[in-house]
Amino acid sequence: MDKEEIGKRIMEGLYNERMILTWYRDRPEGWTLASGLWSPFYLNLRLISGASAELYRLAADGIGMLLDEIGFKADGKHRVVGIAMAGIPFANAVTLQKGIPSLYTRKLPEEVKTPDELDAYIKGHGQKALVEGEMKEGDTLAIIDDLVTRFDSKLLAISQVKQEAVKRGVNVSMKDVIVLVDREQGGTEKAKAAGFELHALIPFSSKGIGWLKERFSQTEYDTITDYLKDPQKYQDKAVQDRLKDAAAKSSA
Repeated sequence: MDKEEIGKRIMEGLYNERMILTWYRDRPEGWTLASGLWSPFYLNLRLISGASAELYRLAADGIGMLLDEIGFKADGKHRVVGIAMAGIPFANAVTLQKGIPSLYTRKLPEEVKTPDELDAYIKGHGQKALVEGEMKEGDTLAIIDDLVTRFDSKLLAISQVKQEAVKRGVNVSMKDVIVLVDREQGGTEKAKAAGFELHALIPFSSKGIGWLKERFSQTEYDTITDYLKDPQKYQDKAVQDRLKDAAAKSSA
């Protein structure tokens, strides 16, 4: 299978296993994402390793293809870093399938959301490890996570890795971030501005949503595709209330 076929099968599996949720079918009030944006749909990829072994293998295969494209090998020079918590199962799968060693970032307190807040946290907790796993001089690292919205959490994880490298006294290089799903809401642009390249198996807005068109109701499909084009419009409480009413009527 090529990447697109794997992506299609993963999307169908995520929908079937209810890891793709919509306000219309599952939760009329919608969701507030970690980025602060309200969303009429939610991707819960944290369940993937337990919901379906076949789906998990497909995800690992797809991420492995992305690593092949950027030249990552089990050569003692490359390592992957799973972002806590959702990225860790994918990094572990890479190690098992491709033999590339993996590390993972430690989960931070909820109040630590930016690199500046991380700096303040480190000053008060200087002895705590920010990354677990072996990191050697000259390593090239790739960051791995389940999905990306605006790239903010990736910048925080990158800062963790950089700070940990300084603590350990090693020089490492990082320029690639790999995710299973890109919601295509500014992540690529923000990655580029920070000097990183974002690689995604499933571009949700431009391709992924279309792969599920026949499974969604017309209302779901139209609303989600419009939201992906202009999420700010949907941050209005009145708009959210109208969608909530529409979902309530559909289930009545």
